[in-house]
Amino acid sequence: MKLYVVGGAVRDRLLGRAEADRDYLVLDATPEEFLRRFPAAKPAGKSFPVYLLGGREYAWPRGATLEADLAARDLTINALAMPVGPDPDCADLADPACLGDLSRIAAHPQSFADLAARVLRPASPTAMADDPPRVFRAARFAAELPDFSPHPDLIAQMRGCAERGLLFQCVPERVGRETLAALAAPAPGRFLEVLDQTGCLAPWFSPLDTARAIAAGPASHHDRDLLGHTVQVVNRLAGDPLRAWMGLAHDLGKAATARELLPKHHGHELRGEGLARELGLRLRLPARYVKAGSLAARLHMNAGRYLALRPGSRVDLLGAVHAAGLFQEIFALVAADRRAGGGEDHGQAILAAAEGDLEKFLAVHLPAEEQNQGEASGARLRELRCLALTKEDVKRAGKLSPPPPF
Repeated sequence: MKLYVVGGAVRDRLLGRAEADRDYLVLDATPEEFLRRFPAAKPAGKSFPVYLLGGREYAWPRGATLEADLAARDLTINALAMPVGPDPDCADLADPACLGDLSRIAAHPQSFADLAARVLRPASPTAMADDPPRVFRAARFAAELPDFSPHPDLIAQMRGCAERGLLFQCVPERVGRETLAALAAPAPGRFLEVLDQTGCLAPWFSPLDTARAIAAGPASHHDRDLLGHTVQVVNRLAGDPLRAWMGLAHDLGKAATARELLPKHHGHELRGEGLARELGLRLRLPARYVKAGSLAARLHMNAGRYLALRPGSRVDLLGAVHAAGLFQEIFALVAADRRAGGGEDHGQAILAAAEGDLEKFLAVHLPAEEQNQGEASGARLRELRCLALTKEDVKRAGKLSPPPPF
């Protein structure tokens, strides 16, 4: 029995990157022989043998040989196999005792050249069409490896999948997994850019497929189209996949603005709320992401105007984001949106004011005699919170009489 570490773990080792995960290839052994050696392994594959052991995947070659398996992979930079030493559970890929002879790495004929040239190239002429979700995987690698460029062959294959309608065949969960991985990448906006470049935003990322042709707003406020603005916001939120998702979702409503209203987008918050929810559900994203995307679309404009809002509007906004556990996230989105829009960045001032208000908001409680009265209790609690923020406004401004709290 021979064991090889394959794919991304080998690629990352050669690039000097931290190992994200590790998959194994089993050669010269049947599944029965593998199970005799590793009886704790659990079956995980349906169409071909795959086993899980210690959180790692063990599979058999796609084809009769190791070379055939590498040729059947998605990208040349992932078509790599490194022989494992006597202990397949070793913790450090850099340990020669774990890997054996590093000079015996098996690779696709283009792998090393493409790694050196920082190129994303399909491993075969049919790599994308053989498994259409690879389209989203390739775009995800563009986000994970921002110094790598898509090869013309990759662009052509991805575009071909879109033109032949192959993307409709994708399983939602796979598209969603690649999306989440891209959102966690160093340059998440590249995921959208590559999908747009290849005509692959539809059907999964509608309505962003039309966003290149739509101005993000009047020229006095935006100097980019809607997709370009979204990419900028998403990239400014890199490092936190949930915040990046909120950036992706926040302006979806602008893609549905009536043509006669352009370049203005009045009411896009309400249009966007439903579109963001639909997109999250379509991709089978976790419930927290679905909620965060729809909330980002609905509230980002009011959050951006926070300093000018009346106490009642601030109470409603604070109540919504606090209940959703998205207080910091919504104001991080506001800061990213303002910087991407080219306007003045009041993000820190807005956040500081909102944090001060939230402290007052949470300090207000109903007297015992006004509790447990259904809607009346909710209305009374809101009223008291509005009054608390109004008093704070008066104190800060030194006014003699407060403005209307509602």
